[in-house]
Amino acid sequence: MKQISEKQRLLSLDVMRGATIAAMTLVNNPGDWGHIYAPLEHSEWNGCTPTDLIFPFFLFMVGVSTVFSMETKKADPKNHGKMILGALRRMVTLIIISWCIQLFYHHTPFVHSLTHLRFPGVLQRIALVFFICSVLYIKCTQKTRDWFMAFALVGYYIIMTFIPVPDGHAANLNPETNMGAWLDRLVFGTNHLWKSSKTWDPEGLLGTLPAIGTGLFGIRVGSWLKRADRENSVKVTWLFVYGVAAVVVALIWDLFFPINKALWTSSFVLYAGGLATIALAFTYWLIDVQGNKKYAWILVVFGMNAITAFVLGDILQGLVDFIPVTGSKASTWLYQHGIAPYFTPYNASLVRAICYVILTWLPMVWLYKKKIYIKV
Repeated sequence: MKQISEKQRLLSLDVMRGATIAAMTLVNNPGDWGHIYAPLEHSEWNGCTPTDLIFPFFLFMVGVSTVFSMETKKADPKNHGKMILGALRRMVTLIIISWCIQLFYHHTPFVHSLTHLRFPGVLQRIALVFFICSVLYIKCTQKTRDWFMAFALVGYYIIMTFIPVPDGHAANLNPETNMGAWLDRLVFGTNHLWKSSKTWDPEGLLGTLPAIGTGLFGIRVGSWLKRADRENSVKVTWLFVYGVAAVVVALIWDLFFPINKALWTSSFVLYAGGLATIALAFTYWLIDVQGNKKYAWILVVFGMNAITAFVLGDILQGLVDFIPVTGSKASTWLYQHGIAPYFTPYNASLVRAICYVILTWLPMVWLYKKKIYIKV
C-alpha cells in the first residue's frame, strides 16, 4: 500500500484502465447468464465482440504502464536485478491471489478443492505477461522486443496451423483438439482446466505466447508516448496511424488465421492492439492534451486501484452470499425479489450487473479520496 502523486501518472491511461475494469465487472456479473445482451457476451468462437476486447485492452495497458513505471529506474543497470525480482514477486502474488479466489468460492472439502483447482486463468495470464514483458523491457532494446513480438505471433501461427498435434490430430483451430488444448491437458491435466470444458482452457499455456505480444504492443505505444522529442499532436497522429494499420493487417490475417479471443490468435493480438491504440490515442488527446479532466475521476478511481477493483468485482457475489437467507443464496434471492420482478429478463440481468459495478466502485472512491493505492 502506498501513496502516489497523480502528477507522476498518465491520467488518460488510468481512465482507460478504469473503464476496462468497470466493463470487466459488468460482463462478469449478469443476473441471468441466459439473458445477456449480445455485446456483453463473448463470441462463440471466431469473431470479436466488445466483451472480447476487455482482457486484451487490459494486457495492452499493462505494457503501457510498464514503461511509465520502470523507465527511470531501468536507466541504471544496477537496478535491473532488483526490478526483475520485484516483477517476479508480483507475478507469484497475482497467481496466488487467483487461486485463493477460487478456493473462496468452493464449498467442497479443501482437499477436493485443491485437486480441482484451475491452474490457468485471467490473473495468471496477466501475471505471466507482466513478468515476461518486464524482463524484456528491462534487458532488451525496442528493436529486440519488436523482433520477439514478430517471432511470437508468426511462430504461434505456424504452431497452430501447420504442426500436427501429437495425439494424432492434424493441425487445427477447434476448441478441444488444437495444439494448445493438447498441451494444457498434458501439463495441467483435465482436473485443473476451465470448469466449463475440462478439455481445454481459454487462458491456456500456449496462448500466453501471443498474449505476450499484446503486452509488447503496449510497451511500444508507451515508449512512443514517453518520448520528449515529439509534440503531442505528432504523438496522437502516429498512434492513430499505428492503430489503424494494425487493424488492417489483422483483418487480412483473419482470412486465414481467424480473429479468436479464446485462442488469442495472432490476428486477434493485432486487432485488439490496434483498437486499444486508437482508444488510448483518443483518450490521451481528450484528457492529457486538451485538459478535459473534470469527470475523469469517476473512472480513475478504478484505474488507480485496478487489481483491487478486479479482485473485489470477482469475489463480490461470494461476499453477498455470506448474508443469511433461508432457502437460497443471498445473491440469488436479492435478484429474484429485488430486481427481476421489475424489469424484462434482459434488462433485469443488466441492472444486476450495473449494481455490482456500483458496489465495486464505492470502495474504490473511498480509497481514492484517502489517496490509498494498493499494489501487489
